[in-house]
Amino acid sequence: MWEADAMSTALRYVGLDVGGTTMKAAVIDDEGIAAPAVSLPTEAHRGQEAGLERMCETIRAAVSAAGMTMDQITAIGVATPGIMDIAAGLIVDPPNLKPWKNVQVRGHIAEVFQKPTAFQNDANAAAFGEYWIGTGRDAHSMVLFTLGTGVGGGIIIGDQVIEGRHSHGGELGHMRIQLRGGRLCGCGRLGCLEAYASATAVVARAREEVATYTGSTKLKELLQSASGEEFSSRTIFDAAAHGDELAEKIVDDTAFYLAVGATNMMHSVDPDLILFGGGMIAAGESFLNRIRKHVHEIALPIPAERCEIRYASLGSDAGFIGAAACARQLIHRQRASSK
Repeated sequence: MWEADAMSTALRYVGLDVGGTTMKAAVIDDEGIAAPAVSLPTEAHRGQEAGLERMCETIRAAVSAAGMTMDQITAIGVATPGIMDIAAGLIVDPPNLKPWKNVQVRGHIAEVFQKPTAFQNDANAAAFGEYWIGTGRDAHSMVLFTLGTGVGGGIIIGDQVIEGRHSHGGELGHMRIQLRGGRLCGCGRLGCLEAYASATAVVARAREEVATYTGSTKLKELLQSASGEEFSSRTIFDAAAHGDELAEKIVDDTAFYLAVGATNMMHSVDPDLILFGGGMIAAGESFLNRIRKHVHEIALPIPAERCEIRYASLGSDAGFIGAAACARQLIHRQRASSK
């Protein structure tokens, strides 16, 4: 249980997750126990100066929701999407936060609040959150695939987020799974995993397959009806669960593509654990079992046998929890180096 009136020496962190639609934040203690979270609309269209102020507003709201003051906060962690320079604390060109460009996030937050501030990619932060207090808390190494509008990811090895030399480590959605040609990805390249296995891609593939399918399928009826405007990956997974042959094929193909992604990570990182998170995990254990089956068919036997494949558990809270975890790591490392 959260205790706002704990000792003044207790370590408390604010984790802020900046999304294209909303910003979400909470105060979290050193054991990973969170105060109530708050959400405010991002309103990226108002520009980056307004965006920076909204970040500060969300942080203040989170501290207030915890019944605390900023004096009781040890450090702040911020997670943001898009192309970024993590070392410089900079969002470079975020597709979901247009028209922002070259936004100095870490420096601004640190200056406003006069607190040590950590900065991280949102998918990396989500992975670190799962590693800290989620499904990955007992693992030494893990990989997270986030399945939503796109496919994101994060790699954690021994309490270290693998950021890469140029802040592009863990861009799992953009690994190539078809080497020549292939489906067009939102990044402008062909053959990326995201173009096959994101929720958006599942719907696009389903529409294409329905157009050429000669058998009977509930998906065709759904597309032709008024509810076709609400045709989603959930629609496809539900139809598969009720025995629709075409929907089952689409779901199984999606599981295969994700298994290829998982296998690539097994063969390059050899982690203890691979997690899948995001909206598509609502498909349940049967979908996870399909992924596991395909992994065992295509991966080397030892990593396929020893690497666990599971669902993430923190849901939409993973980002701000991971951001707080990055702030916590910053403080712990500072204290260790000063001894």
